[in-house]
Amino acid sequence: MPRDAVAPMPPSGGSSMSPEAMRRLEAMAAAARRRRRLQAWLPYLVIIGMFVVWEAGVRAFNVQQFVLPAPTDIAASIVKWWQPLLDNSWQTLMTTLIGFGLAIVFGLLLGVAIGSSSLLYHGLYPLLIGFNSIPKVAVVPILVIWFGIGTVPAVITAFLISFFPIVVNVATGIATVEPELRDVLRALGAKPSDIIRKVGLPRAMPYFFASLKIAITVAFVGSIIAETVAANKGIGHLMILASSRFDVPLVFAGLMVTAVMGVCMYAAAITIENRTTGWAMRGQTDQNLQAPGG
Repeated sequence: MPRDAVAPMPPSGGSSMSPEAMRRLEAMAAAARRRRRLQAWLPYLVIIGMFVVWEAGVRAFNVQQFVLPAPTDIAASIVKWWQPLLDNSWQTLMTTLIGFGLAIVFGLLLGVAIGSSSLLYHGLYPLLIGFNSIPKVAVVPILVIWFGIGTVPAVITAFLISFFPIVVNVATGIATVEPELRDVLRALGAKPSDIIRKVGLPRAMPYFFASLKIAITVAFVGSIIAETVAANKGIGHLMILASSRFDVPLVFAGLMVTAVMGVCMYAAAITIENRTTGWAMRGQTDQNLQAPGG
């Protein structure tokens, strides 16, 4: 064939895929849809199954209510004491969100500073690790001496317990920017602040939101620890009062309310993460969609 000749084109019109390939694609799409439906319903099915097994175990082994109440007893306690549970849960949620918000602000600022400077990284990391190793329940009495009994110790405890994960993850995200990329940006005239703002912070966002999902759950732990020691309101305070009266279903009702609040805040963090850093999860989503096809 001459060098300048044009190869004949295949006839157009009609699909080039065989019927078997089309059937395979349709089967893969149907499997992906079933997988997504299963993923959507799986958390609810697991929770329902846990409560069913719990109820059946308590009834089968005749466990006394003051040892382990059945889910139906806990639900009855929630209905009976819904007003105190609502008031105290609002107090716990408020203190947790205030402490968590402070942890986001200061943790983000300190994480950026530590991740951007090797001197700060080596200077402050031992202090942060040492302070995070201190049990926060041992800090609460000191906070009571300084600030008295009330909301302030719970807010500070929630802040202290959720501060460390945010700092570590943000610093890690900024510090892992490739040195070659930094060198190229410096050669193009970028300032260190430009590198942090335009490369470091976007790189750290997946790490940041991963830390938020951890910090929001442990922030509730900090608030309730402080409320059990030094508070006159809150879920922790209500649980202490209930345990002093051996009202174990009410204690478990407080735990259930706290768990629901934690799950709701976790879901809110995931929603914000998907809307702001969905690009970071795109590869994982594509892999899940292709998994049924092998």
